[in-house]
Amino acid sequence: MEISWLEEISIAKKAQRAVKPVAVQPGSRTDASGKAISNVVLLSVPDEEYNLIRPHLEAVSLPQHQVLHEPGEKIEFTYFLNNGMCSVVALSRDGRSVEVGIIGKEGMVGMSVMVGLRHDTFRAIMQMSGTGVRVRSEAFAEVLPAAPTLRAQLSRFALMHSVQVAQLAACNRLHENGQRLVRWLLMCQDRMDSAFLPLTHEFIAQMLGTGRPSVSLAAAALENAGLIENERGKVTILNRKSLEEMACECYGIIQHFNGSLGLK
Repeated sequence: MEISWLEEISIAKKAQRAVKPVAVQPGSRTDASGKAISNVVLLSVPDEEYNLIRPHLEAVSLPQHQVLHEPGEKIEFTYFLNNGMCSVVALSRDGRSVEVGIIGKEGMVGMSVMVGLRHDTFRAIMQMSGTGVRVRSEAFAEVLPAAPTLRAQLSRFALMHSVQVAQLAACNRLHENGQRLVRWLLMCQDRMDSAFLPLTHEFIAQMLGTGRPSVSLAAAALENAGLIENERGKVTILNRKSLEEMACECYGIIQHFNGSLGLK
């Protein structure tokens, strides 16, 4: 007999085990200012290619909710995150929004530049604060032809990211709010390497394309089960294993591709 999502929570609660924080491994390369690089793409290219782009890498702090580029506007910079997380968001004319992709240290923000386009269809906004490096689009376009491994790595990321976008579209259409919230929290933690996620229910609702009451109801159920802790402006994951067990299949599919990009 098929069980409901809330019954799954009850089962997960009985098997509760605390999650241990994942340590972040420091990068073995530095940007032009001498700061360590943790971006997976930049760490994967050979020295001769990295030396081409290194003089153009400008270290930046990226606070939560900072917009990196807007739809239709010129992309001034491409961004390689060392930590934190950027959401790719589709906007409607009436002001509603829904997240269609997530980018962390595994890739680059501003992929349109790679194929000669200087504008994008979506908004790129920092969902959770972090740090990274940025490169002026013109400089990036000049370096790219002489960096075949960088091109290949970014093409690979673009393919994997397109799989993520397609799977999120399916998840948003086929699965209930509770399952989508679980999948989303797990994806966030994969990129933050922390059980602590500085997120409000209002912002989560915007990313999931649903109402705040629906998010609060689903989050309360998870908290009552002892899987997460809700506080004003933050969510703490207490039991990752049980969340993984109750997540929809979309998370497993996305996680499989993330593994090939260097994420756990």
